[in-house]
Amino acid sequence: MKTRFIFNPRSGHNARNPYLLERTRHFIAEHRLDADVVLTERPRHATELARRAVDEGCERVVAIGGDGTLNETAAALVNTPAALGLVPCGSGNGLGRHLGIPGPGKGAYRTLLDGRVRTIDTGTAAGFPFFNAMGVGFDAEISTRFNHLHRRGLGAYIGTGLKAWNDYRPERYHVRNGVTELTTTAFIASVANSDQYGNDCFIAPGAKVDDGQLDLTLLTKVNLFNALPLAARLFAGKIDGGPGVVRLRGDHFTITRERPGPLHTDGEVHDVGEEIEIRVVPASLRIIVPAAESGDQ
Repeated sequence: MKTRFIFNPRSGHNARNPYLLERTRHFIAEHRLDADVVLTERPRHATELARRAVDEGCERVVAIGGDGTLNETAAALVNTPAALGLVPCGSGNGLGRHLGIPGPGKGAYRTLLDGRVRTIDTGTAAGFPFFNAMGVGFDAEISTRFNHLHRRGLGAYIGTGLKAWNDYRPERYHVRNGVTELTTTAFIASVANSDQYGNDCFIAPGAKVDDGQLDLTLLTKVNLFNALPLAARLFAGKIDGGPGVVRLRGDHFTITRERPGPLHTDGEVHDVGEEIEIRVVPASLRIIVPAAESGDQ
């Protein structure tokens, strides 16, 4: 089975663990795989490399990196016969965690050999693909700042969030999905394919990646007094029914805000206009998961 591994040497984990590249090459040789490894050199390069892999007949394309590498690689595999393999090495690894895909040293490479191929939904926001979650508001601001950090991880994410807290002002959004329509001021407006951002921070408890639906979460009331309890509920997967939390489900959403600004897709930041169209692309990505993954069934 012809396979191409796409390795991001600038991913935080990979940069700190240069042995991982040799580990990948050893894995290929040890199991006599019809495979090779290519390295990304610039932003969006993984998409180019993955598209070339599909054109050259690769049946599997494996992303070794964080959520950005996943996003770039998977973008070229949507609605193709090629299956995405994932060795999650990022700070959040939301989709990998949702599907129970382990990290390097914990079974990621074994999953590539023994796992099964599962077909999942994907999404688009303002024309940009996403596979885990997209968002505007505070989380887009955090993604913008986070992408400029040299050190990543949960601690860095929390630190960045605290620094941005004093600067950020909630925006007003108009949301519609063909069934429900509402206007509200919100701190975060997120649409998720899986149930979490990453690091087991559950922005959309109960979301499934193969139900033809996306899950929208609005956090409308976030202040000094409720921020810590809200964070505790997010990590416990219990935000549903909480004060200041609005949840909607649908196959498409339109979010309109007062001014253009940043949008993130799996942590990748784009500047877009006031109106954002978000749609699910049902059953559009084949991905290798553990034989009995711990995510939704």
